[in-house]
Amino acid sequence: MTDSSSINLKQSTTVVTEGVYRIAAIVPAFNEEEAITSVVNDINQLAAEKKLLIDVIVVNDCSKDSTSEVISNINCIAINLPINLGIGGAVQTGFKYALENGYDFAIQIDGDGQHPASEIPKIINAAVNGNLDVVIGSRFITKEGFQSSAFRRIGISYFKWLNHLLVGTVIFDSTSGFRLINRKVLTIVSEYYPDEYPEPEAIIVYSLNNFKIGEVSVSMKDRQGGVSSIGTFASVYYMLKVTLAIIFTFIRMKFKRI
Repeated sequence: MTDSSSINLKQSTTVVTEGVYRIAAIVPAFNEEEAITSVVNDINQLAAEKKLLIDVIVVNDCSKDSTSEVISNINCIAINLPINLGIGGAVQTGFKYALENGYDFAIQIDGDGQHPASEIPKIINAAVNGNLDVVIGSRFITKEGFQSSAFRRIGISYFKWLNHLLVGTVIFDSTSGFRLINRKVLTIVSEYYPDEYPEPEAIIVYSLNNFKIGEVSVSMKDRQGGVSSIGTFASVYYMLKVTLAIIFTFIRMKFKRI
């Protein structure tokens, strides 16, 4: 059982990773033609300014719009999936690429523009300075930036409670897709990673593998393009489905460890 820690980086703003670690920025994209260019360009600009060794890997999850054409003309490694795998499958594809190509860290960044590139150094520094295996960017530690809808915040609080009940890990923003993992974690998620909406379930996987998990405050934005796949009705279905997935993952992994 692993206790997560919320990390306050206000005491240190030094980027300690200049030119040292190879970082794969995994950007899953489904119908993100409106925002993806800006997302990739912002990450590349940050990497140049901070002298970070970041490669942007865009995993196009069989988009129906022009995402494939857009990413073929911007500075990124484009992976076009022949069938739609869902967010979990797209992210895992990026993780596999990062592991097979020798990256030290993989950081997941949404393709809709919600995760500002300027917040990436906070997450990297947390991993390095805190010797963490997993770092999750949270909207709810200092409550800055876009806070999502009230209904979704209720769901996020519920998953915080459920994860704590099962594995003792406290994560304020368990649905955040703005997160970094190191190479040790990559070896696990390349073999198994939850599908569809994997973020809360992945916390169970990380905790039961005794990875050191941390959370750091970041500011997010509302999506800059496209349409969310989770509406009001879908949110209820999502909570029920992910609850069952979390419980089944917990039982399966606990049984396997006994």
